[in-house]
Amino acid sequence: MPHQPASTALDHIQVLDLTRVRSGPTCVRQLADWGADVVKVEMPEALEADGALGAGRATADFQNLHRNKRSLTLNLKQAEGRALFLRLVEGADVVVENFRPDVKHRLGIDYEALRAVNPRIVLASISGFGQDGPYAGRPGFDQIAQGMGGLMSITGEAGRGPMRVGIPVADLTAGLFAAMGILTALLEREKSGQGQWVRTSLLEAQVFMLDFQAARWLVSGEVAGQAGNDHPTSMPTGLFPTSDGAVNIAVSGEVIWRRFAAAMGHREWIEDERFADQYKRDANREALSAAITEVTRTKGSNELVETLVAAGVPSGPANRIDQVFADPQVKHLGIAADIETLPFGKTQLVGQPVALSRTPARMAAHPPDRGEHSDEILAGLGLSADEIAGLRRRQII
Repeated sequence: MPHQPASTALDHIQVLDLTRVRSGPTCVRQLADWGADVVKVEMPEALEADGALGAGRATADFQNLHRNKRSLTLNLKQAEGRALFLRLVEGADVVVENFRPDVKHRLGIDYEALRAVNPRIVLASISGFGQDGPYAGRPGFDQIAQGMGGLMSITGEAGRGPMRVGIPVADLTAGLFAAMGILTALLEREKSGQGQWVRTSLLEAQVFMLDFQAARWLVSGEVAGQAGNDHPTSMPTGLFPTSDGAVNIAVSGEVIWRRFAAAMGHREWIEDERFADQYKRDANREALSAAITEVTRTKGSNELVETLVAAGVPSGPANRIDQVFADPQVKHLGIAADIETLPFGKTQLVGQPVALSRTPARMAAHPPDRGEHSDEILAGLGLSADEIAGLRRRQII
């Protein structure tokens, strides 16, 4: 099966995907969904069992990460395998890897080696802690980065100890930042004609994602703590109980504060000296939250959301995942996209959250079986059927 581009946006770009687990595949998924010809390079199954590094193929997780790609098995630990890979590099635009930093050097596929055969190549490397430095050799894992990057210290209820976030946010953001770096390098290449080495790590991505909490420390010396479901600085913004569940309410700034007090039927809050401005509301957050909760407990979630939204106050339910995909706006946006997969047949996966008016992304090809496209990819390099069969016998592919 030849490449079926998921979009025409990047259908002129060829990517060699050496990634595994999550951060790397997240990066490459961005390129594949926008039409890049992605060749997923994997070890032959006899040399690496399914799921040995990351989720097994017959899982929702794997299928969601690896759509719109082709698969080639190739043993890079053997000279023949490395030679074939470098032949692919000659015609490629991008290589993405998330090995430990030393592995690409041992395999002979580091940036200098790739640039020697293709000066236009963009190599993207994702690691746990960076390509050099005191922690470079450590294995990286999302939860480790969440802890070391400070996220766990500001997540959860006050006094309950560090708490991980419910998604692998360091993995995901490192992958997204790597994809952004690749696209930036490809744009720059249009001017210079030269590729470059793009590098990021789980730790860097996680520290970046601290955002205003990091700025509070760097600029003002404030060490943020845990605030549970309350916003750390903007009150009253948080999760409030209702008669049948809970609702998020976001009150930021004086205009919305006045709207909120009126919609809740308590205009006297506006005149209450304890709540006179953002700083006082923050200092008296417990008293304010208690007063709000007395009201919200008497109302149903839908009723409360409708009342607040009608008043111009941001509000919404705290949905379970099944409720997310049943939500009429989520359905309208179409982010659950139809696809045919090998292990599950017709199903849905999470589509791109970005829409392009002329060149939209789509689910064009099922996540590939291991080595599903090896013969056609190698034939494209000029290898005969007999040569390919010989490589398979020697476990090069």
